Amino acid sequence: MSKRDYYETLGVSKDASADEIKKAYRKLAVKYHPDKQGGDEAKFKESAEAYEVLKDQQKRQRYDQFGHAGVGGNSGGGGGGNPFEGFGGFGGQDAHFDFGDGGLGDIFGQFFGGGAGQQSRGPRKGRDVEASLQLSFEEAVFGVEQDITLDMEDECEHCKGTTVEPGHDMKTCPTCKGAGQQTRVMNTMFGQIQQNVPCETCKGRGKIPEKTCTVCKGKGTQRKKQTITVKIPAGIDDGSTIRLRERGEAVGEGVRGDLYVHIRVKAHRHFTREGDLILSEEHISMVDASLGTEIDVETVDGDVRMKIPAGTQGGTDFKLSGHGVPNLRSEKRGAHIVSVIVDIPTKLSKKQKDLLKQFGDK
Repeated sequence: MSKRDYYETLGVSKDASADEIKKAYRKLAVKYHPDKQGGDEAKFKESAEAYEVLKDQQKRQRYDQFGHAGVGGNSGGGGGGNPFEGFGGFGGQDAHFDFGDGGLGDIFGQFFGGGAGQQSRGPRKGRDVEASLQLSFEEAVFGVEQDITLDMEDECEHCKGTTVEPGHDMKTCPTCKGAGQQTRVMNTMFGQIQQNVPCETCKGRGKIPEKTCTVCKGKGTQRKKQTITVKIPAGIDDGSTIRLRERGEAVGEGVRGDLYVHIRVKAHRHFTREGDLILSEEHISMVDASLGTEIDVETVDGDVRMKIPAGTQGGTDFKLSGHGVPNLRSEKRGAHIVSVIVDIPTKLSKKQKDLLKQFGDK
């Protein structure tokens, strides 16, 4: 039985980019991994062999020119070069992997809990929290401070988040001897794989309490209601999100998560908004439009007197500078745009009709 074309195996075209080849292989590796329920060892090996050739530019060029023979393969299906030659032997030997290239290491990490040589990366972080605030139209325009109350993990008041009973200290972890890691040896289809993982006893910290906090039982946190004041900037819009760093849930011996506050703005009975502009409509009579007048216009700053010149047509826009929404970056306020609607009377007396006819005849 002859080998399948490597491009066909990965399901990519012959002009596929390196990134497309990598993505296709990762998808197949996850689908066919033999340690996964429903996996297929033969297809997993087949896709791995194809990837090892096509990810290497020189091997790929030889394969494109000479086929399987150009990369040490043959048409017999079972022989050929070792597709894993770049990682050392797999004939039952111990092999310590360092998948620093973000290739196979990413795949193995999904099944074995992390890549080889995994290190603890900084302090632990608490869970991020989301909340919503509803504002009035005016509050969104001018800004406001509002309190929100959340039920979440907070620092233990007894141990101050250290997980240690007051009066006691931390001691070196007896399991990892202070290293914070353990080496785990796993038997796989490729032989034995050594992998460094966070210590199960100390969770990668290298130390454990001499005596665990009697209140939080070593968790470092307590669940309780917390009230947080959120400062809403002037000019915020509906659908915006405010991020408050380290105002989320606490975690023992770590930093708090973040708080994400989603903003909703109530619709206004009279105004609408477009960016930094506030829009509204004002109705005037046909007579006022013809002769001109002055009207009081409602704005977020209160009533503003506006002049309507004689001969104003329906749909004319007037601009009230500085009465719009503050820009979040410059704090400069936009304008309030007033659209004038001329009301045409629907019921006229005989005298009014006669006057209009006289006006029309001139």
